[in-house]
Amino acid sequence: MAALYACTKCHQRFPFEALSQGQQLCKECRIAHPVVKCTYCRTEYQQESKTNTICKKCAQNVQLYGTPKPCQYCNIIAAFIGNKCQRCTNSEKKYGPPYSCEQCKQQCAFDRKDDRKKVDGKLLCWLCTLSYKRVLQKTKEQRKHLSSSSRASHQEKEQYSRLSGGSHYNSFSPDLALDSPGTDHFVIIAQLKEEVATLKKMLHQKDQMILEKEKKITELKADFQYQESQMRAKMNQMEKTHKEVTEQLQAKNRELLKQAAALSKSKKSEKSGAITSP
Repeated sequence: MAALYACTKCHQRFPFEALSQGQQLCKECRIAHPVVKCTYCRTEYQQESKTNTICKKCAQNVQLYGTPKPCQYCNIIAAFIGNKCQRCTNSEKKYGPPYSCEQCKQQCAFDRKDDRKKVDGKLLCWLCTLSYKRVLQKTKEQRKHLSSSSRASHQEKEQYSRLSGGSHYNSFSPDLALDSPGTDHFVIIAQLKEEVATLKKMLHQKDQMILEKEKKITELKADFQYQESQMRAKMNQMEKTHKEVTEQLQAKNRELLKQAAALSKSKKSEKSGAITSP
């Protein structure tokens, strides 16, 4: 009986061939928890649920620092502190200021001063490096598939040649098919498709950010207009109250002046009466 190995997620046992190479997941767990890209930092992670679109690290940073801003270098929405994401901040401290990426032309590629760490001798940013490596991986897999199918076709033709007795049969070489210009074109097309998909995602994220900012601006305008109307109503009420108090004080002042005049007149009449009486 063949040995069985446990899935790292559901812990059920399966043959080794049924588990994924990287994280040793069974087919059901791979479907239920696919590897996706984080909405913010763009790193790949195991998705726990369909509603979970950011990785655990970004989720913790959102709770600590709030919604991130786009990085001033790579434009990835992962700048939780300041204007630069943690990846660009660490790379800048280690390798110095960024250079222009030879693929996306953004100022976000860091020169590690080691040609072995470059991708085919190109100075690429982090996102373009990942895209390029994914394209190379897909190309290798497709070349393996082409190679296996070419070998099968080659064996069939040799068998047919032997059966038909044809001595002038020219065997088909898989290496010629793999080194043909069409394969290079396929690599370029796959790479361009990957870049278009990445740019579409970045454009969608920026559109969402613009919509959120426009919504916030509209809310701020409405709040400002409400506060302005409240302030005007309050000022009008204060002006009305002040006018009423002033009128009351003026009326009271006039009343007091009348009383003072009456008292003064009565005192004068009393003095004149006292003088005339012997």
